[in-house]
Amino acid sequence: MYLGVDLGTSSIKVIVADAADRVLASARCPVATARPAPGRVEQAPGEWIAAFETAMDALAASDGALLPQVGAIGVAGHMHALVLLDALGAPVRPASLWNDFRAHDEARELAGLGYDDRLGVRPMAGFTGPKLLWTARHDPDALSAAERFVFPKDVLRHYLTGAWATDPSDAAGSWLYDQASGCWDAATLSACGADGLTCPPLLPSGDVAGHLREPLARRWGLPPGLPVATGAGDVAAGAVGLGVVREGDAMISLGTSAQVFAARAAYRPNTGRLVHSFAHAVGGTWFDMAALLNGSGALDTTADWLGYADVAALLAEVEAQPDGPGALLALPYLSGERTPHDDMSARAAFVGMSGGTERWELARAMIDALAFSLADGRDAIGAAPDEMLVIGGGSRSDVVCRTIADVLGATLVRGEGGEVGPALGAARLARAAATGAALDDLGPPWETAERIAPDPARHAAYAPRLAQFRALYPALSPTFQSLGA
Repeated sequence: MYLGVDLGTSSIKVIVADAADRVLASARCPVATARPAPGRVEQAPGEWIAAFETAMDALAASDGALLPQVGAIGVAGHMHALVLLDALGAPVRPASLWNDFRAHDEARELAGLGYDDRLGVRPMAGFTGPKLLWTARHDPDALSAAERFVFPKDVLRHYLTGAWATDPSDAAGSWLYDQASGCWDAATLSACGADGLTCPPLLPSGDVAGHLREPLARRWGLPPGLPVATGAGDVAAGAVGLGVVREGDAMISLGTSAQVFAARAAYRPNTGRLVHSFAHAVGGTWFDMAALLNGSGALDTTADWLGYADVAALLAEVEAQPDGPGALLALPYLSGERTPHDDMSARAAFVGMSGGTERWELARAMIDALAFSLADGRDAIGAAPDEMLVIGGGSRSDVVCRTIADVLGATLVRGEGGEVGPALGAARLARAAATGAALDDLGPPWETAERIAPDPARHAAYAPRLAQFRALYPALSPTFQSLGA
């Protein structure tokens, strides 16, 4: 058995999987997010630990007989956050997350340095490096009190083992890491005001980074001294869980945010298209990723706006309607957008409403907008196959997956357990740490549960709507900027 831990933006998930990647038990706990001011999105690292403990307590209470059989632990977590810790390992301020865009001015300034190709992407406000520069300018006391920076999953692993480390995939998302050489980039660290900070040691994702502390082993009935893998950023871990590790493999991830992801055998930066070219969790492998800040989280917010009990009720009402493009257009940019706009002022919009518009039509428009954004992402990364795997909580919805397939004209492949892809990938990293097996030789994670093929007529009907969607952002962008959103 292997324990996989995924620290997501909205919740932490823990699973127990066997050597055949069957998920035998799981538990989760929500994580609170604070928005103390416009553009600021924060979480308290201590709450990550508390949520993990709550999830593990639930797992031990319901499936405790499995835990003594666990052979290793792996961790994954959301990327790009800035976590500053003092010499004792305590946070000096709340962690700013991937969708925090206070550092938009700093990102624009850093973009002029010409470092993008070796760092894999143009600097963007949500990345760790620009946020470090913002902290140096606007909260210098916090930076002076800090001894090191780490990433969210590393806080969990340190809690488990007492050892600090990180992996190349998380480091790649910081805009502080030289992708080709595999080292921290001294020039960028200096430009971001981080000269005095200790960088976490870099270890491969599937290596043993430490061993489980005895008090925690006793608390949950786990074997003492369990190896704990270095782990990976959540997107890379999800790709490992799916087996998306070789050139030509591709997937769509539908969490709070969304990604279009293609594995690459070589480092080929594509910074002009705002593609993220990052080190993979599999050594000697990279990935190209279109990063969308607004994934299924946009549907959750739309459900709140429209008075649905929850997003499941929204999806059920749309499911009862005919498939195909709705009467309205929407933009899903609740948190700005990275690929393809790199515009933190971009916002959501509905266009085409009348006095007779029903709420399901607004819901339909936002589902369409999510699919249109994914089409933008696939076009940005270039070569992508006509068949793509799909994971994340949003992948559980039939109507969402059908809409994406119809808009992209691509078949989506969904497997049982896809909604826990990063946690399953973390469990695979644990298996690699325990057995020494290569990550690209662990076999497929599950048998395909369903292939969702595009409908040719609906794909043709969506083509002019996609063009209208792509015209909407440039038309509204000046207004978004003038509103100062």
